[in-house]
Amino acid sequence: MDGAVRHELSQIYRDIDALVKQAGPVCQASGRCCRFREWGHTLFLTRIEAEYLLENAPHWDRPIDDSFCPYQVKNLCTAREQRPLGCRVYFCDPSFQERMPEIMELGISKLRALADRTAVGWDYAPLHRFLIEHQNSGAALAPDKPT
Repeated sequence: MDGAVRHELSQIYRDIDALVKQAGPVCQASGRCCRFREWGHTLFLTRIEAEYLLENAPHWDRPIDDSFCPYQVKNLCTAREQRPLGCRVYFCDPSFQERMPEIMELGISKLRALADRTAVGWDYAPLHRFLIEHQNSGAALAPDKPT
């Protein structure tokens, strides 16, 4: 990933983190957010975020499927600094449920604008799809090719 793109993505994450902090949701480190199938949700992220995660986060050592995040170890995130937008705004705290969608939409719009200005391209898919793609290719993720 280009250094300028990495820098802009980091700034988007800092901005979103500041909004989340201001809203004040509480995390009890239950790990529910990372056990997708058990709690009925899917972690979606953009291709830019997937590239950033795969370039900077520690390698996972668990099999990949859609039931959990392989970066979760003992209810904690091993990719905390590199985590995508969906992780940054997802909290089980009921007091945050009204604010969460607003912050998520703002983040997605910023990520879309970044993708539109770069060669990375727009792709929004479940985490496990990007991880399996990366695992199968052994190479960096490339933008989807038009068919």
